[in-house]
Formats: sequence, structure tokens, C-alpha cells
Amino acid sequence: MARSTAAKMTVAKTPVAKTGALSLDTKSRPSRRRGKNTFEVILTTAGELLAEVGFERLTTNLVCERAGLTPPALYRYFPNKYALLKELAQRLMEAQDKAVLAWLEAGGTNSSSIEESVAKNRDLQKRINAITRAFPGGDWILRALRALPVLQEVQTASRDMVAQTLFDMLKAANPGVAEDRLRTATRLTTQMMYAATEMVLEEPDQDEDQINEEICWMVALYYQHLTASGGASRAG
Repeated sequence: MARSTAAKMTVAKTPVAKTGALSLDTKSRPSRRRGKNTFEVILTTAGELLAEVGFERLTTNLVCERAGLTPPALYRYFPNKYALLKELAQRLMEAQDKAVLAWLEAGGTNSSSIEESVAKNRDLQKRINAITRAFPGGDWILRALRALPVLQEVQTASRDMVAQTLFDMLKAANPGVAEDRLRTATRLTTQMMYAATEMVLEEPDQDEDQINEEICWMVALYYQHLTASGGASRAG
């Protein structure tokens, strides 16, 4: 999909290869109140700076300067900026996943008409977009997840978990659909919804309502066809 020229240039210049040997694991997680406060200040500051300067220009020194911390205070928890990005990405994915799982548990996949299905999916998509937009540096986290191979596993894990949960629910409701087709469908549509959110967040000049409407019709019609063909196949 198209992105702004500035975003393209930033992504293209990202030193992806240099991140391969870096540790992305958080070194330690604080148990005491003071340490927890410092940990959260670091992440909040990193998210705010990410929104301002992008992930290529983000540095641990910049985070320390803005947060009023010494480098050792930051390095106690995060070995490098990519570990910071990974922690932020995991938190964003968890916030999105929580909303999706709540939607599923509330009967999001149950509908009596194609219009109701579209409306329910549209409500979910708007919620995911709002969560991502409200998250500090959310649009840049999406870019980092796509541009940096070392971070892509964070989104992949989120997508696979959501797709598996959706598969389990739809399989129980549609036993006539072949499992391999349904598994592919849940992975594909989950990825499509992610892509629509990326488009909305990274291209603010686009019509968000229209994008949401179109992607939700695509998904709803796709599943309508899939379940109908599955039922027809079973009956035959």
C-alpha cells in the first residue's frame, strides 16, 4: 500500500542488518515501586520520542536526556533501543489482542445478516484503530514491526494467537468447512485487518471510515462465501 515519502525514506534507511546480533530481551523487571516507576518512565518517554522523531532517530541517550535519567539507569532494564521497541510493541499488541478477545467472547462473530456482521467488524476495527492511535508512538511501532525483521515475530505471535482463537470458534460453528481452508482464512483476514489499521494510522489523509467499511465488507463477504461453500460441500 502507499505510504508518505517521509515514511518511505525513514524505513529505507533503517539499519536492519545491524540489529541481528543484538539482544532484544528486557534485562530485568523491577519488583520494587521505585524501580517500577523508573521502568514505566523509560517506556513512556521512549513512546513519546518515537512519535516525535521516528524509530531510526530514537536513541537511548535521547530517552535518558528527556526522562532525566542516567544511561546506567536505563541499561539496567534495556540493553539497547531495540529492546525498548520490542517492549513497546508487545504492549501495543497485547492491548489490541485484549480488545479482539473481548469482542470474540462477546459474540463478535455471531450475526443474523451480512449487514450485522459488517457492523460488528467495523466496531472492532474502530476500536483497534483508537487503541493504536492512543498508544504513544503507536504508528511508528507499526512501522518498526514491519520494517525490522528482529521485531516481526512480535506481530506474528499476536496474529497467530488471534487467528487460532478465531479458528477454534469458527470451526465449532462451521464443522462443514475444511480445516485447512478455515485456518488459512483466519490468518489471512487477521493480517488484512492489521494492514487496514496500518493504512489508517500511517496515512492520516485517508478516509478512515471508508477504509474500515471496505475492509469489513471484504472480511464479512469472504466468510459468508467460505461458510456457505463449506456447508454445500458437506451436504453434497
